[in-house]
Amino acid sequence: MRHSEGEVPVKRSHSALILKLAVLAGLAVLGISYVPQRSSKPVAFAAGPGLDGPDIELLEKQNKAFERIIQSITPGIVYIRTEQVIRADQSPLFVDPLFRQFFGDGFSQLPREQKQHALGTGVIFDSNGYIITNNHVIDHATAVEIMLNDKKMFKAKVVGTDPDTDIAVVKIDAKNLPTVSLGDSSTLHVGDTVMAFGNPFGLNFTVTRGTVSALGRSQGRIEAVQDFIQTDAAINPGNSGGALVDIRGQMVGINTAILSGNSGPGGEGGFIGIGFAIPINMAKRTVESLIKTGKVTRGYLGVSIGPVTPELAQQFKVPDTSGALVEDVTKGGPADKAGLKAGDVIREFDGRTVNGSDELLAMVANTNPGSTVTLDILRNGQPLAAHATLEQRPAELAYTGAARKTPAEGPLRGLAVQNITPVIRKQLELPPDVHGVVVSNVDPGSPAAQYLEPGDVILSINQQPVNSVAEFNKLATEAKGQTLLRVLHQGSAAFVVIPDERGE
Repeated sequence: MRHSEGEVPVKRSHSALILKLAVLAGLAVLGISYVPQRSSKPVAFAAGPGLDGPDIELLEKQNKAFERIIQSITPGIVYIRTEQVIRADQSPLFVDPLFRQFFGDGFSQLPREQKQHALGTGVIFDSNGYIITNNHVIDHATAVEIMLNDKKMFKAKVVGTDPDTDIAVVKIDAKNLPTVSLGDSSTLHVGDTVMAFGNPFGLNFTVTRGTVSALGRSQGRIEAVQDFIQTDAAINPGNSGGALVDIRGQMVGINTAILSGNSGPGGEGGFIGIGFAIPINMAKRTVESLIKTGKVTRGYLGVSIGPVTPELAQQFKVPDTSGALVEDVTKGGPADKAGLKAGDVIREFDGRTVNGSDELLAMVANTNPGSTVTLDILRNGQPLAAHATLEQRPAELAYTGAARKTPAEGPLRGLAVQNITPVIRKQLELPPDVHGVVVSNVDPGSPAAQYLEPGDVILSINQQPVNSVAEFNKLATEAKGQTLLRVLHQGSAAFVVIPDERGE
C-alpha cells in the first residue's frame, strides 16, 4: 500500500498510541502525574535592536558590496548538462576477467549502449553566446545543454577544446546575453578575497567566498600546463568551469580542480579547503586561439627541465632552489641554437622570475611561436644571458617534465612514460648505451599492470626501437592484439608479451 508524503500508516499510529498510554500508566503507578504545560499567553521571543556602531556599519557596507558583485556576476553563469553514450563493451566491468568468467562473452541480454550524464558550470564571456568552461566538463560529450540563470535552455556546439590547459569553448544560438567581465590574474596577491560561482552537486548558482591561498601552484599533474591559483573558497564537483571572481567583480580564474580528502586532486570527494583555478590570463590566450583556429599553438624551447633541489643547487653552485634545471637539450632545437647546456639553471624568462620548472613550462607554453626571448641562466654559478627564438611545439611531444599517457585504447593503454634525462639515467644507474623511455606510472586497469612497474625502461615495441616519448606514443597507438615489449627491469633485459585489451 502506497502512502502520500506526510501520511502515517494506520498500524504505526496504533502502536504509537499504545506506547503513549503505557508510559502514562507507568507514571501513574509511580505516583507521578503528567500534566501538559500549556499557556494561553503569546510566546515572548527575545527581541532587540541588534548591534550598531561604526564597526557594524563597516560590515554592512562590506555585505552590500558582495551583494552587488553577486548580482552582477550571477546572470553570466550557466549550468551545463552533458550526455555521453557509452558502449557496453567499453566499460571496465565488461573486460573484468571475473565478470567474464561468470557471464561469458555474449552479454546478449544487456543493452549495447548506455547514456551517462554529467553536470558542470560555464561562464558567458561574449554576449553573442560564447561560453568558457573546463575541457573535462564536456570531454567526449555527444550532447551539451546550457541552462541560463533565467532557466532558458539551449543546445550548445563545441567550438574548441584544449586538454593541456583544461579549457573549452562552447557556443549557443543567442544574442545580447549577460556577460562576466574578465580581469587580470597577474594583479592577484595571496590573501586577496575571491568568490567562486558554480553549480556544486547540481545546486544551481551557488556562491562561496574565501581567499587566494597561493599562486603559481602545480599540484598532482592536474593538467600538462600548470600555473594554478589556489583558493580556500569552497569548490566541489559541479563547480568545474565556473568563475573565480575578485572584489572588483571580474573573473580572475576558472575553477578546475580540488584536493579531496579521499580521492586526490580533482577527485569526487568533498572539499577540504584546497581548490584550484586556471588564471584567466592563461585562459584568454587559449580561448582566442580556439575561436580563431579551433586549436592552440604553443611555444617550444627544446629542453627537458626539472626542479632545483637543495642537493642539486649545491652541485650546480646555485644560491637557492629557484629556477628550472636543464636536464637535457634537444639537438637542433631553440635552446640548443641559443647555446644552453645540461646543468644550466634558468632563473628568468624574458624578464620574469622563474620560481620552478612548472612555472617555466607555463611561461614557454603561453608564448607565441616565433617570439625571441631572453633567458637569464646560471652556469656553474656564473650568470649568463641567452636569446632563443621559440618554435611551435610539435603536437606529438609530451610537455617537458610531465609524463604523457598513451591513447585510451590498445594493449598499452594506461601507461605513462617519460624520456631518459641525465638525472634519470643517474638515478636508475643506466649505462650510456641504453635508450628507451622510463615507465613513470601504470594504471591498475591497464593490461600491462601485472607486467610493468615504474622504473622499468621500455626498449622496443614489437621489435621496433623506442628512443623517445614521441616514438613510444606512435608505436603504442599502432599496437594491436598481443604486443611484444623488450624491457629493462632492475638492470636485466627481457621480452614481455602484453595481452590485448580484451584480455585474450
